[in-house]
Amino acid sequence: MRKLILPVIFSLVLVLMAFKDYNTEKAATLTKEWKRSEAANGLVVLELFTSQGCSSCPSADAFLHVVQNLYPDNVLALSYHVDYWNYIGWEDPFSSSDYTQKQRNYNTKFRSRSNYTLQLVINGKEHLVGSHKTKIINKIDSYKNLEQINPISFQGKRVDDKFVFSYEVEGNLKDKELRLVTVLNERITQVKRGENRNRSLKNANIVVGEKTIPLTVENGEGAVLIPDMVTSKDKVLSFYWYRTIILILREELS
Repeated sequence: MRKLILPVIFSLVLVLMAFKDYNTEKAATLTKEWKRSEAANGLVVLELFTSQGCSSCPSADAFLHVVQNLYPDNVLALSYHVDYWNYIGWEDPFSSSDYTQKQRNYNTKFRSRSNYTLQLVINGKEHLVGSHKTKIINKIDSYKNLEQINPISFQGKRVDDKFVFSYEVEGNLKDKELRLVTVLNERITQVKRGENRNRSLKNANIVVGEKTIPLTVENGEGAVLIPDMVTSKDKVLSFYWYRTIILILREELS
């Protein structure tokens, strides 16, 4: 059955460093290479499949964050840490077999032979290598001009260990669902083994929770459990500074 994953997506963007730059020097250098285009109505969801065990991943992680800053009104950057690099000696603390399966499902759809890191999926429609900067920018400029199909209004707040919300969606709801993604804004990890051993990695836009809700009515309510990975410090910062992102993904997924 064909699904139109709409989603979205509210991010509990967990602001660990209160909106500090991801990598100030590197981001500044990369940003000079690209000129930000004027905002359009469209949303571009970038899903990067990455790992702390992969030596070529940090550059793609950094560029994904730069792109998010270049297109704050159009791009939703999401980093999914897969678990198939863990065998090499370093267990990525953000990795999940669920995200490996998510990538596998995409590649079944794309008729791609296998999973690989640095894979960047754009609006669930196509994929390319996450280090191909010019191609990524061109794709963003193309997708961001798409019109919204299902406008959504959203309200939410923290209640104990959950984030509760209500929503109202317009348009045709057939075969659609809400996808709710919990994202850590930034984390620093001292990697002791693997291909990135002895490096200090700064990851951003880290998905640490994902939930889908079938969309059967125009008005509804729901709740998302705050992951155990979120520390007490994160909670104080994130829910004082939290921001809600309501965006619509318009591309069809099989």
